[in-house]
Amino acid sequence: MPDHSAPWGWAGTVDAFLREGHPQWLESVEAHYLRCAGEPPSESNVVAWKNEHSVLRQVLEELTSSNPRSVRWHLVFEYELPRERGRRPDVVVLADKHVIVLEFKGYSSPMPAHVDQASAYARDLAEYHRASRDRDVDPVLVLTQYCGETTLINHVLVTGPAGLLGVLQDLASDAADARDPDDWLRSDYEPLPSLVNAARIIFEHEPLPHVRRAHSAGIPEALSCLEHVAARARREQQLHLALVTGVPGAGKTLVGLQFVYQSHFGEEDDRPAVFLSGNGPLVKVLQYTLRSRVFVQDVHGFLKTYAGSERLPHEHIWVFDEAQRAFDAEYAKFKFQRAGSEPEDFLRLGERLGSWAMMVGLIGEGQSINAGEEAGLPLWNDALAKLDRPWTVHCPDRVSGLFANAADVRVTDELDLDITLRSHLADSVHLWVAQLLAGEIASASKTAHEAKASGFGMYVTRDIEAARIYARDRYAGEPDKRFGLLASAKARNLPFYGFLNSFDFTSRMKIGPWFNDPPGTLTSCCSFRETATEFQCQGLELDMPVVGWGDDFWWTGIGWTSKPSRSRAPIKDAHQIRTNAYRVLLTRGRDGVVVFVPPEEKLDLTYQVLIDAGMVHLQRIWF
Repeated sequence: MPDHSAPWGWAGTVDAFLREGHPQWLESVEAHYLRCAGEPPSESNVVAWKNEHSVLRQVLEELTSSNPRSVRWHLVFEYELPRERGRRPDVVVLADKHVIVLEFKGYSSPMPAHVDQASAYARDLAEYHRASRDRDVDPVLVLTQYCGETTLINHVLVTGPAGLLGVLQDLASDAADARDPDDWLRSDYEPLPSLVNAARIIFEHEPLPHVRRAHSAGIPEALSCLEHVAARARREQQLHLALVTGVPGAGKTLVGLQFVYQSHFGEEDDRPAVFLSGNGPLVKVLQYTLRSRVFVQDVHGFLKTYAGSERLPHEHIWVFDEAQRAFDAEYAKFKFQRAGSEPEDFLRLGERLGSWAMMVGLIGEGQSINAGEEAGLPLWNDALAKLDRPWTVHCPDRVSGLFANAADVRVTDELDLDITLRSHLADSVHLWVAQLLAGEIASASKTAHEAKASGFGMYVTRDIEAARIYARDRYAGEPDKRFGLLASAKARNLPFYGFLNSFDFTSRMKIGPWFNDPPGTLTSCCSFRETATEFQCQGLELDMPVVGWGDDFWWTGIGWTSKPSRSRAPIKDAHQIRTNAYRVLLTRGRDGVVVFVPPEEKLDLTYQVLIDAGMVHLQRIWF
């Protein structure tokens, strides 16, 4: 049933497909491609569709002969996933309680990128597509030149034309019909946007997708709690400090941005707020995304303007991202010639307003990568002891004992976000990284199995070109996806392999375009021309980062070691700073991570421990 306004190329029953003429079917698919891509399909696209049609027609004719009920199954070609421009599974088969995703490739052997692409389509339909949630969603990679036996690779069935009939019979042997295909075709699909896309959606006055995963993580409850605290502070002219804690990727920054937005455009528009971060690249990326410097600002510039002068900001609500990384007094004096720590500067500024203020600290874990950041949350308690007016602290129970100097501590567990959102279903990814860096390799291996089973790709290679090929193939034709090179700023061996991570290169990066611009541009991360370090990527994310492992942090056989620091800045624990740098690098991926370990003898044990910890070896030719 061709529909030239629908987000799919062709949809109808198996019976209708077998009766439809090939030219009419192809015309419908080509027209859909033109609507999606804005340009006619290439010759290779058309050849691929013709091969797909030929294989399916032969298989379905045999299937309907052996299983007459299958004529009522429904086929959907080139279904465009809503809100994910460019992502289109080749064929979706709707058969009663079964949703079978067929991804066709003109290859004779499976490539990891193609397996993972099919897996991701099934994963996202199962997670975000309302009409698929109570059904079995199975990914199938169909290789039109493959002559081997059907096999299971990373939870994806891989088969050729000769094996496809048996796959369909096995997966849906009990299927009677397609239930209500119109309900499936028009169903809500609500993927979790990246931080950059979420910021764009919020500040374009559009509602964020009603992502059930975000709701189960407690984000609405955290926002509601902050709104109530702000209302009380304003109403009673009080000073309040609210701390939002959470695991990496739990949505803390998203909460902060949404709260700032609501404070600007809510019913009480005379109490503006500002989102502050010491992460300069994050600030630049968000300012580039929002085309505005009003809502998101650099925390050091903010404090330089107000903490060291008599000037007062017009905002009463300050949201400080990664507030546990605030500079202590020693480093603030070294860096900015100010007498107090950043927490003390903020809280004194709140007192100077003479009315009310609300300080919101977004607290991450294991993210301190700069000198002067190691003290963490106790800095805020130390600052409270030096103030004249009373401050009320709102925080989760697990950190409430740190604030003995507060006038009042309100335990509020709604402010603890303990479910990661970044990696879709892979709640275990941050645990895997923690176990790996703690040297708990056997535990990490078990956790990696869980992460991979949920669709999070974990690859390691000693061939940088294999990593590049994988990422490009994995996201071919998906213009909203982002992949690129990440590396430690202290690694000295990586430039030889194309990771330009020195200060001379990274200081000239235009980080806003790097994260935002489309894959075909030289300024995009997807061009593999420039490298982001832990300082450029912290708080941000890529769909698939390619992380270069440097000579600054390596496995000795019994534990991790690192190069001694040569920094002039006061550093309390240089090894912990380096450990946290790799924690940041390894947790930037939404769909997975590829680690490149240079083929150097010094890093042989590092490569092996990553394999032992559950990562999968990646090479250019898989089979």
